[in-house]
Amino acid sequence: MSSNLATNTSDLQPLKAPRPSLTYRLVSGLLVFPVFRMLFRGRTRGNGNVPMDGPLVVVANHGSHLDPPLLGHALGRPVSFMAKAELFRIPILGHLIRACGAYPVKRGASDREAIRTATARLNDGWAIGVFLDGTRQSDGRVNQPMPGAALLAARSGAPLLPVAILNSHRALGTGRNLPRLVKLEMRIGTPIPAPTSRRKPDLEATTRELQRRINALLDHAPLDY
Repeated sequence: MSSNLATNTSDLQPLKAPRPSLTYRLVSGLLVFPVFRMLFRGRTRGNGNVPMDGPLVVVANHGSHLDPPLLGHALGRPVSFMAKAELFRIPILGHLIRACGAYPVKRGASDREAIRTATARLNDGWAIGVFLDGTRQSDGRVNQPMPGAALLAARSGAPLLPVAILNSHRALGTGRNLPRLVKLEMRIGTPIPAPTSRRKPDLEATTRELQRRINALLDHAPLDY
């Protein structure tokens, strides 16, 4: 009986990631990649580390407003981010961000509600993007990591993918209104498993490991500006 159970389990196929919409592909090809590749001379490293199917929590540092579109379009599969519900009521913009995988969260919604919404997306096979500090950091590093990414992984069983975005804080960081055309690079690490439980020590241990890995990717080799 146990051998039959093992066979049946091994036959299970990973949940397919949602296919990119036409709008998503157009935004990638006509906007995000020309800006990333040409204006910022951007490149990515480690794309082979990205699981292409199944739920995935993509975890990154956060240096500027450039980070969500770059992270959402540079991994080879769509990455979904939460956005304020009011944005979805704006003509054209609402359709655009929804087609690119954004999901609405009401202003003033509790963290618990946001976690439930994100978990539902993961259960549908999406990759969910999370900035580990939650807010932009002036030095572009992970300084005060929050446990939200680890909790999402624990709830859904999704692996976590550490990603380092180099130089975006210098390109369009806090206090800058106009971009500075410096080189950008995204370094994608290897996935780590979800925490074994939702207990605080397990979530904190995973969060610390994510911080360590992302900052190590940032420090691995400096860019020549």
